[in-house]
Amino acid sequence: MSPVQWVAAAAGVALLVVALRFGRDLWPSALERQIAIRYLRSHRSSRLVSLITLIAVGGVTVGVMALVLVLGVMNGLQTDLRDKILVANPHLRVLTYGEGLRLDAWRRIRREVEHAPGVVAVAPFVMTQGLISAGADYAEGVVVVGVDADTGTRAVTSFARHFVKGDLQFRAKRADVEGGIALGTRLASKLSAFPGQVVTLVSPAGARFNPSVGAYVPKFRRFEVTGIFETGMYEYDNSYVALGLSAAQRFAGLDTSMTGMEVRLADPWQAERIGQDLEARLGYPYRVLDWQSQNSSLFSALKLEKLAMGLVVFLICIVAAFNVVGTLTMVVRDKTREIGILLAMGLARASIGRIFLAQGILIGVVGTTLGATLGLVVGGMVNSGEWIRIDPSVYFIDHLPVRTQPLDALLVIAASLFVAMLAPLYPAVQAARLDPVTAIRYE
Repeated sequence: MSPVQWVAAAAGVALLVVALRFGRDLWPSALERQIAIRYLRSHRSSRLVSLITLIAVGGVTVGVMALVLVLGVMNGLQTDLRDKILVANPHLRVLTYGEGLRLDAWRRIRREVEHAPGVVAVAPFVMTQGLISAGADYAEGVVVVGVDADTGTRAVTSFARHFVKGDLQFRAKRADVEGGIALGTRLASKLSAFPGQVVTLVSPAGARFNPSVGAYVPKFRRFEVTGIFETGMYEYDNSYVALGLSAAQRFAGLDTSMTGMEVRLADPWQAERIGQDLEARLGYPYRVLDWQSQNSSLFSALKLEKLAMGLVVFLICIVAAFNVVGTLTMVVRDKTREIGILLAMGLARASIGRIFLAQGILIGVVGTTLGATLGLVVGGMVNSGEWIRIDPSVYFIDHLPVRTQPLDALLVIAASLFVAMLAPLYPAVQAARLDPVTAIRYE
């Protein structure tokens, strides 16, 4: 759990302990509840107190709603970014050391990795870089990925499900090209290259020294655009192109070798542990990279931001608690004469304390219920309607996602109720200490 969840969990445990230890003594009787509700109602002579009560309930509502929404936004960002990253990024990559970054014995490595615990699918891949142009003067640097055309249960990523045109079969119809190529939707738009058109790829690995000109001459390869994919992640859609494995091997100059192996796991969150086990099992010169370590800075920043935002917004709940204290203090001041009469009639001081404690808890319960409900409803509407658009070139995603986890919502409710139980203690003690004779005499 995150630090925010630990704090909320501690508040929930404290609330449970207090309820179990002092529940019988703190729970108001039917008469005490009736008096507490009566004191919170609007009367001709106490309109101000009633208005302040509504403000106190509103403060708790806003605080809880804001906290639920903020945690939902941070969870949504983490989940959405993880899903976007894993569209074209596997859970694990098995690579080798060396300048060539080529895996020669990839078939043997594939068999060993397939039998490792927790591994669901394994596939070879090729990754390199190049320049692409569509016949004009403009050229764009791209990441060239060679992928397996399988789209069934053996597929390592969900990349095949994000094609808006074409697929991973790379079926070229022209005879003057080396095969088919798939472009990201943003890249295709920039190049004005769409299915049926021809693009030129320049490979740095294919450059050869030409003695006649005294320089390295790059190798130009022509491909027909056979597919357009849209992952929703700016980096992939703007700078990735996909080729078939054999075409990517030729383009990267790998002959029959591969860049590495892609691995899909049954549980993505176990990637780091399984990666370490695989690395120890394969030994040198093989290494394993997991998706979490490759994006560790991004997810660490999101966790820190979630902690900071959660603590800052939780201060709204603290301010709302002070509102409750002020409200009950005014109620005690407004009802001093009535409190004196109740004490003179024989009502116990503990009962007076429970009356005002019940008022504070009632304000907290109503505010927390309204806030949690509004937070879940508004969060669901914002997420489903994609109301808040953001710049995908900065945040990798094009809208603000809100995904509230049930555990977060429950812990926010527990923390809010705990604060609501603490807030009325001081006014309740002050009311219980009133002297009945003095209260009646001066009122």
